[in-house]
Amino acid sequence: MNLPEVPVLHGARCVLRPLTLEDAPSLQRNADDDAVWRNLFEGFPRPYTLADAQGWCSVGCRSATMGYVWGIAVENQIVGCIAVRPDSGWLRCNAEVGYWIGQDFWRRGITSEALGLVTAWAWANLPEVTRLYAPIFSWNQGSQAVARKCGYFLEADLRHSAIKDGRVIDRVQWASLRPEALLP
Repeated sequence: MNLPEVPVLHGARCVLRPLTLEDAPSLQRNADDDAVWRNLFEGFPRPYTLADAQGWCSVGCRSATMGYVWGIAVENQIVGCIAVRPDSGWLRCNAEVGYWIGQDFWRRGITSEALGLVTAWAWANLPEVTRLYAPIFSWNQGSQAVARKCGYFLEADLRHSAIKDGRVIDRVQWASLRPEALLP
């Protein structure tokens, strides 16, 4: 898969940019929080160490398995991440979006701005993608509010669809369709 470069995206509240090794300390500070970990996939490290952050920052910001990854920067400190991962094969018209932000930055409109920037970027740069989807743990009202604010719609109630901390949990799925795909 030939992926385009990950550009810097500028908003009023944040800048989305590729991660560098210098970002590891601020990434670690914001990611090493039980409230953040609680809302992320089972493989997210806990505790989130500086070595974890350095490893993530050194992986790069685009690959066929991870998709496109941006650090969410506020005042040049990485406070979270957002990613778009295109599906492959016969499902390649879909791409999963995922995002998290440090608890000190919740409820400031930063994540909504980041998702809006990434959604617009995906429509402009991923021509095969007609649908973006965001699976979210059902208890995570904050992430659902972010998706709703960015024009995503509640697409599915995915009961008993994931495992988190040794328990089977429910998820919901929010989606956005490419605007021209909505035309008959």
